[in-house]
Amino acid sequence: MERKDLGNATRIVVKVGTSSITHSNGKLDLLKMEKLARDVSDLRNMGKEVIIVSSGAVGAGIGAMDYRESPLTLPLMQALSAVGQGALMHMYEKFFSEYSCKVAQVLLTWDIFDDRLKYLNACNTLGTLLDLGVIPIINENDTVVVDELKFGDNDKLSAMVGSLVNTDLLIILTDIDGLYDDDPRKNPKASFVRKVEEITPEMETRSGTKGSSLSSGGMYTKLQAAKMTMASGIPLVIANHQVPRVVRRIVEGEDIGTLFVPKVDSCQARKRWIAFGRMSQGSIQIDQGAVKALTEKGKSLLPSGVVSVSGKFSRGTVVHVLSPENRRIAKGVVNYSAEEISRIAGKQTDMIADILGHKDYDEVIHRDNLVIL
Repeated sequence: MERKDLGNATRIVVKVGTSSITHSNGKLDLLKMEKLARDVSDLRNMGKEVIIVSSGAVGAGIGAMDYRESPLTLPLMQALSAVGQGALMHMYEKFFSEYSCKVAQVLLTWDIFDDRLKYLNACNTLGTLLDLGVIPIINENDTVVVDELKFGDNDKLSAMVGSLVNTDLLIILTDIDGLYDDDPRKNPKASFVRKVEEITPEMETRSGTKGSSLSSGGMYTKLQAAKMTMASGIPLVIANHQVPRVVRRIVEGEDIGTLFVPKVDSCQARKRWIAFGRMSQGSIQIDQGAVKALTEKGKSLLPSGVVSVSGKFSRGTVVHVLSPENRRIAKGVVNYSAEEISRIAGKQTDMIADILGHKDYDEVIHRDNLVIL
């Protein structure tokens, strides 16, 4: 992969570190936030889909309460996060509205990645927000999270979100230019690394320092995020937020920051997970019109195209999709159980609520969760 290839990205996750949107005293840096909003809004105008994973809630709370030091207890951190999260989203809404962009707050905890229904719901919610042209702004739910549910840092969270939404590019903005072969704050002779194709144990050993006093991560956590994205087929760029128009210029292919090259592309990684990583729990037979919609037009599977259902399976499980000749043409993650799909088979989407008593989704299988075999 080369830098110029990043211009092909249509879905982009931008992780914003605490230092990227706050002053050293924790108060929000409005100039930094305005520049970020302008860059991201411009990407939206280009037809890109953008998700922001934003740190800064605890820091903003510290600034708002004029608290003089980093919180040492979990309840205090959660209280400051509750204060800061509102202020943070208020300013995001203000700046993005100036560029006619809508934003939505999404707070996540670890358990959604360990529960198939929560994972599916989060995936579909974020996908719907992007379909509506909304920019999701994601943070860990610091106000209620407990130790066993903590991501630990938003670097890891951004990598997991990137995998969740099948992003084409992850950009992590921080307060240094990217990866060095040693800590540049301690070793002035440290060399800058522009491209990484493999993360070595030596890299991890030398990157054990933390970032700013208000942040939870550092280069080590960014390398852990890079390992996840590279395995998921997602390119990652770590860059300095102080570079003018940094996000736009990265997407345009400029040699800014450190590029971590994935082992496979994201489509291949996701296809491998759905096609081979999960055992099929049943099958859905569809009509010829649905076959054409799925295989030729890249559409989602709607109930109107379903002919019959085989097996017993619940929401969030993987099933095979069969042609009228019982040939396996696809595999995907279902939004409804086998019993529910049997009841709505052949029906229009506007009839789902009347038949089931509820309608959580229009699609039986969303195109983002469907792989053609």
